[in-house]
Amino acid sequence: MTLTVELHGLEIQGRHGVLEDERREGRTFLYDLWLDVPDAALSDRIEDAVDYREVAACVREISDGRAFHLLEALAAAVADAIVERFQVEQARVRVRKPGLEVTGLPAAYSAATVERVRRG
Repeated sequence: MTLTVELHGLEIQGRHGVLEDERREGRTFLYDLWLDVPDAALSDRIEDAVDYREVAACVREISDGRAFHLLEALAAAVADAIVERFQVEQARVRVRKPGLEVTGLPAAYSAATVERVRRG
């Protein structure tokens, strides 16, 4: 059985991007997380579960800790940290950068998605 905990649309201000003004001014990034957790979470005790409040704090720590140029690198760093710090079998992290204009054309968002699986 697979048990997945989801957290969608987590809004965190970040200074990420290729352009200098993106890193200087910052903007809102949206994080969508899918975490495959052990069956122990079915006990209905927070001690046996992955506390998504702690996961959200981890995401903020990674975002605040460094200015990433690419969404791919940011998503990978978040996924790696989650698999390393929490009892999850797999983490899927999507980072969205909303409200873009790409060569004069509006876009709802750009995004990168990374999956990491616990080894060993």
